[in-house]
Amino acid sequence: MKKTTGLIAAPPTAFRGDGTVDMAAVAPLAEHLQRQGVAGVFINGTTGEGMSLTVAEREQLAAEWRRALPRGLKLFVHVGHNCGEDAAALARHAQKIGADAVGSLAPGFFKPGGIPALTDWCAPVAAAAPDLPFYFYHMPSMNGVHLNIARFLEYARPRIPTLAGIKYTFETMGDYLDALSFADGRYDVLWGRDEMLLGALALGARGAVGSTYNIAGPLFRKLMAAFDRGDMAAARALQLQAVRFINVMVQGPNFFAVLKAVLQAQGVPITTITRSPLPPFSGETAADLARRCVEVIGGNNESDGSV
Repeated sequence: MKKTTGLIAAPPTAFRGDGTVDMAAVAPLAEHLQRQGVAGVFINGTTGEGMSLTVAEREQLAAEWRRALPRGLKLFVHVGHNCGEDAAALARHAQKIGADAVGSLAPGFFKPGGIPALTDWCAPVAAAAPDLPFYFYHMPSMNGVHLNIARFLEYARPRIPTLAGIKYTFETMGDYLDALSFADGRYDVLWGRDEMLLGALALGARGAVGSTYNIAGPLFRKLMAAFDRGDMAAARALQLQAVRFINVMVQGPNFFAVLKAVLQAQGVPITTITRSPLPPFSGETAADLARRCVEVIGGNNESDGSV
C-alpha cells in the first residue's frame, strides 16, 4: 500500500456571524493550503469542529472541499460519530463525492470496552465506503478510548479489509513505534501531535496530520527536510520554534479561534467564530495572540520554492 508522505492539514470550519457554516471560505482556504505546501487535508475532524456539526453540514463541507481542493491534494474525510449509522452514512457520502480516504474516531459517549468492540464498531463504517481506505483516528485525550493501537491493527486486520492505517494523536510513542512496525510496516500510521513531530520522524514517521500545518506548513516542511539530510541541529531548532508558537496559541481559552485569527493575518477570509460549547473568545484578543504567533514563526514560514 502506498504510504502518505508529507503534511496533511486539518483545516478549521468557518462560521458566519449567525453561527451557520460559511462554505464560501473553503475555496480560499484550500488555495492557501496549497501555498503552504501540504499534501492534503483531513476535514471535519477535531480542528474542523466536526463533532459540533450536523450530518448535513458535514456532507456539504465534504462536497465543497472536494470541489475546491486543488489537483494533487488528498481529501481525507472524518466520518466519526457517536451514532454508527450516521458514521456509515457519512462514509457512504465521502465515497460518493470522490474522497481519497475516510477516517473515524471511536464513539466517546458509550465507549467500546476493548479492541473487539472497537473493531465491531469500525467494521460497518468502513464497509459503507468499500472503495476507500479506512483510517482509525486514535485520540484518547478527546474521547477517552485508551487502547493499544498495535494490537488493534493485529485484531482488525482480517476483519476490516479496507483498513489502511491510523491517525495517531497521542503521546504513547512506544505504541506508535509498535504500530508503525506491525506487519513489516504495512500500515500508514500518520502522526498527529505537531509539537512532537521530530520525535515521530526519528521513529520512522513519513506523514503527519495537524492543525498548525494550516499556518506553518513551510516551517514544518523545512523541519522534515533537515531531518532527512541528517541536520539534527537545524531540525531541533525548527521544532523548538514550532513548540514556542504553539505555546503562544494555547494561552487563550480557545485554540481554534487563535488558529483562525492567524489564518486571517495570512489573508484567508475566515472569522474567529467557533461553535458552542467552545468558549467565546473576542476577535481582538485572538488577533493579539495571532500577531505574537506570527512573530515567533518569523521567516521560516516562507516557502522554499519547492511547492
